[in-house]
Amino acid sequence: MVEGNAERSVEATLGHLRTIDGPVPAQPPTAPLTLEDLYKQHRMRLVRLAILLVDEPATAEDVVQEAFAGLHRNWGRLRDAAAAVGYLRTAVVNGSRSVLRRRKTAREYVPPHAVNARSAESLAMLSGEHQAVVNALSKLPPRQREVLVLRYYGGLSEAEISEAAGISKGTVKSTASRALEALQRAMQTPQQ
Repeated sequence: MVEGNAERSVEATLGHLRTIDGPVPAQPPTAPLTLEDLYKQHRMRLVRLAILLVDEPATAEDVVQEAFAGLHRNWGRLRDAAAAVGYLRTAVVNGSRSVLRRRKTAREYVPPHAVNARSAESLAMLSGEHQAVVNALSKLPPRQREVLVLRYYGGLSEAEISEAAGISKGTVKSTASRALEALQRAMQTPQQ
């Protein structure tokens, strides 16, 4: 029952953010797909995904920019438009992981620094419960955060999460379950 409450809270918060982003525009079937079209249609959604994973807007933008640069380098080997979006999503997840690994390594040598505060605008758009979910989400281990963000913000299926994160479907299920339990515990502990 506890897991159900956390899942509803995560789904409400990340679903709310997904709604703010609006629907993903469909590409007209007759128009050829260009990198510019992909950039215009998916950049901001990918930046928001990266922000939820790395907690820093500037770093998130760098991660997304690197993903698009990688797509540009591999444009000739692209199968279709769906493959391009999947490539970008996977590149953003992997880029975010790399950022977090570098941060962890840097913190072993330098005292940890405070994470940048969220903007007043982003906090004003969220209710108290939504703010608690976003704060608790930032305390989860990276893989658990990835799975929940991809599931509830990205709206991906277990198979799509498995592909984007490079883990098995079973691992997606068990990680999501553990993440929801940890999120519920984090939300129940008083904030310092």
